[in-house]
Amino acid sequence: MDETIILEKASEAGFMINKEAVDYLIGCRLQEDCLPRIFSEIDASVFVIETEHLTVLVQTLEKEAEATKTAEESKETAALPYKYSFDENMVDVLEDISEKTTSVGEYNQFVQYFRDRYTRISEMIRSRVSARPIESLPKGKNVKPLSREGNSDITIIGMISEKTTTGNQHIILTLEDPTGTFPVLINQRDTDLVEQADKLLLDEIVGITGNLTPEGTILMASKITQPDVPNNYSSNRRRSEGYALFISDVHVGSKEFMKNEWETFLDFLNGKSENPQLQKMASEIRYIIVAGDIVDGIGIYPGQEFDLEIPEIMRQYEVTAEYFHRIPKNIHVVISPGNHDAVRRAEPQITFSKEIQRLFPENVTFVGNPAVISIDGVCVHIYHGCSMDDMVAAIKGVSYQEPTSGMVEMVKRRHLAPTYGSRVMISPEKRDYLIIDKVPDIIHCGHVHTIGVQNYKNILLINSGTWQAQTDFQKKVNIMPDPAKVPFVDLKTMKPGILDFNDDY
Repeated sequence: MDETIILEKASEAGFMINKEAVDYLIGCRLQEDCLPRIFSEIDASVFVIETEHLTVLVQTLEKEAEATKTAEESKETAALPYKYSFDENMVDVLEDISEKTTSVGEYNQFVQYFRDRYTRISEMIRSRVSARPIESLPKGKNVKPLSREGNSDITIIGMISEKTTTGNQHIILTLEDPTGTFPVLINQRDTDLVEQADKLLLDEIVGITGNLTPEGTILMASKITQPDVPNNYSSNRRRSEGYALFISDVHVGSKEFMKNEWETFLDFLNGKSENPQLQKMASEIRYIIVAGDIVDGIGIYPGQEFDLEIPEIMRQYEVTAEYFHRIPKNIHVVISPGNHDAVRRAEPQITFSKEIQRLFPENVTFVGNPAVISIDGVCVHIYHGCSMDDMVAAIKGVSYQEPTSGMVEMVKRRHLAPTYGSRVMISPEKRDYLIIDKVPDIIHCGHVHTIGVQNYKNILLINSGTWQAQTDFQKKVNIMPDPAKVPFVDLKTMKPGILDFNDDY
């Protein structure tokens, strides 16, 4: 509801109304056409309407409206010929922090966290190179050859704890493993290696191959090995069918939430398209995967209160849940949180509270961020994507307008947010849930409000854009959204596509 209209209708009915009562009406689930009825039932002896005069009336009207809407939805969806039932559209949650978090911020938990990261990612690299602990490297003058052929190549695996550039434009890395630290020099004359090293991030884990200097004080690098997915990777997923849709960054509650386009999307899901092919496709949709920011939240960025249509956080979730109740009940919806949602800011994020979950229909499964799920045998890694901010700032060639460029860098490092202590807050759990352990069939991100679909080494990378038009804050930070577009995947062929709901469906 609009504040101006509330004041006008109250005045027409012969009342004044205080600010708390206006805010209460703005946050309720009723439309403005209910105002005359509400004010007509208030006792004429009331001079200034307060919240207590409205509560019972509004709750009664909300129940009536909900009952009417439920009846209409049941009538609407009953006749649609869905190919797959909800029971057929199973979801298995393979990895999720939500019931396992142990972090309280103690020193030993930081140690456990980084040891777990090093152990698991170094094993991926060790499967490709033969490495030795840093403490075993010979040191001192006149280092003896390590083989008959001379001072042969050796490899160490470590976490990058420092990265500097010398006056001669050589790159110096400090690698750390559980046994010690050691400096590595990338010679500026090796342009290919410099280009690769220039993209390396602090705290990522790499293997460095090279020769020790005669004094044994530095490793002269000749090769960098990242834990990337092998070039010959092939999925062993079982054959599936039907469609999965991927959305994120709905931002209900924002003044820039694109209601009309979202309504068109809901109509499409319910088979209301005039295009027979789209009607057929809608009948074969089995899954909708949501990668966070289903509401706009509160207090996320400076001045956000001026961008909000719904200023109360729970009311934002109530309205969002109402929208999700209109999704056909045979479709299995999976929702993961993002940085605008009412969960902890530190990653990995646990899922939504039970209070919020109870608002949504039974065909919704809630998971944390990140999460790994299986949809009828197809492995999907869901991550909202906040680390894209770090990637764009630190890696040349990664941009918001090409969001899969950052996702490729995540896969190369087998980690969703490699740098600790930058823009992304990370909770030190005993296990690093941000590692890409099992190679998925699909990685789904959001956050950057731009659309992108790319195949990288037989992994389908999807960034699903947004349902929010450009805000004033986004204009200030030069973010140009690409809204109201929905990537989809044919689960039989794994062929992707994009539906554009800026058009008339």
